Amino acid sequence: MQVNYKYASPSQCTSMENTATLGFSPDLSREEKVSFLGKLKHPLLFRDAMLMLRDIVISDMSQQQKERPEYFEWLDQEIERRIKMHEKYAPKLRQDLKDKMSVCDAEIAQQNEKIKDLQAIQRQLKTQIDAYDAWKDYYKIERDFWKFIRDRDYDLWFVLDPVITVHKDQVSFEAFSVDESTYGCLSVAMDEFDLLQEPKLGTTNIDFSAKLEKEMQRFRSYTDVTLSVNPDGFTIDNEIVPEYVEKKIDLPETWIKGFNQVSSAAALDGIELELTPSDMYDICAFLRKHKEKKSPRYMKWILEPQQKIKIEFQPFGTVLTLNAVYQGNQKREEKIWGRRRWLVMEKLLPLAKAFYVRFLGFGMPQFIRADMGTLQMTVGFSSWASNDWVKGTAFNIMAGFTGNGNYKEVYKLLKQERALSMQEIFDHFSGEKQDKVKAGIGMLFRRGEAYFDILNEKVRFRRLCSEPIPEELYEITDIEKQVEKYSKKTFDNMTVQYTPKKEFIFTTRYNEGKYNPPSIAQIVIDQDAQISKLDCNCYTFKRGAKNLSEPCAHILALYVAAFKLLKLEGLEYNKLYKINDIMEMLL
Repeated sequence: MQVNYKYASPSQCTSMENTATLGFSPDLSREEKVSFLGKLKHPLLFRDAMLMLRDIVISDMSQQQKERPEYFEWLDQEIERRIKMHEKYAPKLRQDLKDKMSVCDAEIAQQNEKIKDLQAIQRQLKTQIDAYDAWKDYYKIERDFWKFIRDRDYDLWFVLDPVITVHKDQVSFEAFSVDESTYGCLSVAMDEFDLLQEPKLGTTNIDFSAKLEKEMQRFRSYTDVTLSVNPDGFTIDNEIVPEYVEKKIDLPETWIKGFNQVSSAAALDGIELELTPSDMYDICAFLRKHKEKKSPRYMKWILEPQQKIKIEFQPFGTVLTLNAVYQGNQKREEKIWGRRRWLVMEKLLPLAKAFYVRFLGFGMPQFIRADMGTLQMTVGFSSWASNDWVKGTAFNIMAGFTGNGNYKEVYKLLKQERALSMQEIFDHFSGEKQDKVKAGIGMLFRRGEAYFDILNEKVRFRRLCSEPIPEELYEITDIEKQVEKYSKKTFDNMTVQYTPKKEFIFTTRYNEGKYNPPSIAQIVIDQDAQISKLDCNCYTFKRGAKNLSEPCAHILALYVAAFKLLKLEGLEYNKLYKINDIMEMLL
């Protein structure tokens, strides 16, 4: 998708004595002309949080060196074979080659003399041509130009400008990493500012250059910093009219769809752990000091009720015991891949009061929130570094955000109110079915017109792009159509079993036609509403990762149906309940 950004001027930071104005130039191509002017109460907090957000934006862990033990084993054998052949045949060939090389050397010496004479003539001609050549300084000018780009704005050739949204109660900055596996959102409460003018609400992209980053690094505790989002741009008083800065960027489809999936994943229920800064420091320190060179590469969180949280780092086998205590009701283990991405939290270690880690289950993303008082940084990590937010799991399906629903009505409501909780939206449309309203919210996410604020559990209005997103980027996908088809059959052969471990086992059978074997799907969900096990005998599931990172339509349809039955009470242990039995209990 081609997107044009237009800025009145580059963003810049102007300093005078102990005061500084951090000026962001918003995208003028947007309908809403966003503006903001406020003095920061904690400039160092904001500085480090924004620098961390930029670290997220420019991070790329997609380049992984492949391990090739089979190749190196073959290479050793090939070297040994060639050594033996050399020892056997080389003595006979060496003398013949020596004689031929002597003849060739004599011919080469004659040709070299002729080449030297021609090169001398060439140098003389070049000197005469260069004296009258208008382009003789071209390459020097070109080098100076690229040096200027590297010094001022080099990173923006590779990364996408962050998205800033001015809400009634906060200002948020959102961004994706280069490899699209890490999402960052900095939420700055209005209480952090001494407002100098009435804000104009809306969303825009901001010109956040490498030069501006260097200027922000100069902030000190004695510096009074004013944050300004000014559509008119920023200039120096020198009577020079600034030229507009225009950028044409081909937005990847995964970047746009990723924002939708992040919001859908954030809306899912999960387990949240509160860690102290010292706990997060211990994790980052271990990752910084230990570089794994072989598989498996994961950290396993061992959670036992009312016990200190333990983390086992593989392949080292080291167990780290944190100070935080797990407050859940059931023993569980969570495996995390792509753990080195957690090092982006290091900048906030001396600033955060606490860190909150949310796990969504095996093979699912994780969210980390750093509590800095009036500033909150939320970071979302995909299942692993090489897996972006679009591959694998369709989080919008798991969250129930499928179909169009009453999209137009929800859009009008959110645009007017700017931020509402899911329940507040449901209450406003009390005459509509909840599934229809939820589908309308999901279509907002899909179109990039809203995002889910995991901090306040609210849906916030936000236009991701200045232009409408092409229909092919938000249309109903094939897997959603399959889930919708299977959802109608899920309850026909569904059974529920409640175990002494307080887990629900949901099983169902989907008939695939006269000549195809039935697909049998099963999901085990614990008392924390987390999937602890799943299985399906269909080909799609068996050829994938066999977990939630690559589910099939049968698993997703069963999950959507099962989630509605998790509040069942009065079930006997290990008794198999059919759907008719459950309906009688509900009635």
